[in-house]
Amino acid sequence: QVQLVESGGGLVQAGGSLRLSCAASGAILSIPSMAWHRQAPDNQRELVALSTSGGFTKYADSVKGRFTIWRDDIQNVVYLEMHSLKPEDTAVYYCHMTVTTIPPERIENWGQGTQVTVSS
Repeated sequence: QVQLVESGGGLVQAGGSLRLSCAASGAILSIPSMAWHRQAPDNQRELVALSTSGGFTKYADSVKGRFTIWRDDIQNVVYLEMHSLKPEDTAVYYCHMTVTTIPPERIENWGQGTQVTVSS
């Protein structure tokens, strides 16, 4: 089994910064994909940022230039650095990982979610 544990959410004023982290543990061979999604009240969950083990990254248009995703493949941790936060960034943020386990099996895992609230 693989578990994801998130940390780093909180309350911040508009224009502020936060860093989220998500650590994976368990019988992990590799993690081809790490991503952050978010879900605001009454909205669908949306992809915020994605990072693959091959070096590809992708960002939602709404966060480009403000958010940065990076990963530590030794510690199996993914980070989301968020700057110039806006009230519309308020949401529950979820990490997601596609994990290749030991023995080899590809599984999808979600973190428990962490609340980010940006006040105006």
